[in-house]
Parts: sequence; structure tokens; C-alpha cells
Amino acid sequence: MESELHYLEDFHVGQQWTSESVTVDAEEIKAFAARYDPQVFHLDEAAAEHTFFRGLAASGWHTAAITMRLIVGCGMKPAAGTIGAGVDDLRWPLPVRPGDSLHLEATVLEIRASRSRPERGIVRVQMHTLNQHDQVVQSCVANVVVPARAG
Repeated sequence: MESELHYLEDFHVGQQWTSESVTVDAEEIKAFAARYDPQVFHLDEAAAEHTFFRGLAASGWHTAAITMRLIVGCGMKPAAGTIGAGVDDLRWPLPVRPGDSLHLEATVLEIRASRSRPERGIVRVQMHTLNQHDQVVQSCVANVVVPARAG
């Protein structure tokens, strides 16, 4: 069932997925930051030691991009692809460091059929991205557009 595409009717509240892990290295952190979030605590280990993070840390947006990669590969598989209608309550409680191994735990919170567009609905998914110590490094609630089977 996990390899099959899922329609709105296939989801249920409490349904869960856990992704595989990916390891983040310093070069990846710096490359992402150089292009998208060029701040010293994402780019330079020595300078980062004297910042709020007290060491090199991945951009929160880098963590969000990794989370997107993990959700796409975790088995959720909406029939039309993982189409986001927005994210609520995005938080980065801990920084991602070089060498951290991240995985995603996702849980369906709510399923809503659309009144105006009966061919689809929204699945609200609580997502926690965790490091190798099972500490949450990102949390959010994703609103995913999912087609209805009848649509």
C-alpha cells in the first residue's frame, strides 16, 4: 500500500509515515547558504563560533528544503504529487549542524473535502524533522492538496 498513490479517501486521521534519514555535511550547509541565505553563521565555521549559534548551523530554509525532500520520499504519495497549499506553525527549535542525520515523522491531523472543488481536498499533516538524537529540529503543519478519487 505504501508504494501506491493515495487519494483523499485513502487518508485517515492518525495515519503516520517515517522517512529514511539523510546526513547533512558542512559543504552542503555552506553551498545552500551561499546561494539562498548568505549569513556568517551558515558560511564560516570560525566566525560562526562567535554568533548566537556558537558554530556552523544550516539555514532554517535549508532544513525546510530537506524536509520537503523527506516528505516526497516517505510513502505519503498523494496521487497528484505533494502539492502544498501552505504551511502553518513553522518552527526551528534547534539548529541543524554538520554531521546531523535527519528524518521525518509525519501524522495526518485532519482531512477536509473542498466544498467549492469536489475533485480535491486538503490533508493537514503534522511534520516533525528530527536529528539522530530524536530531537526536533523543525516542526510545522503542512496543508497538502490531494485529489479525490471520484473527481
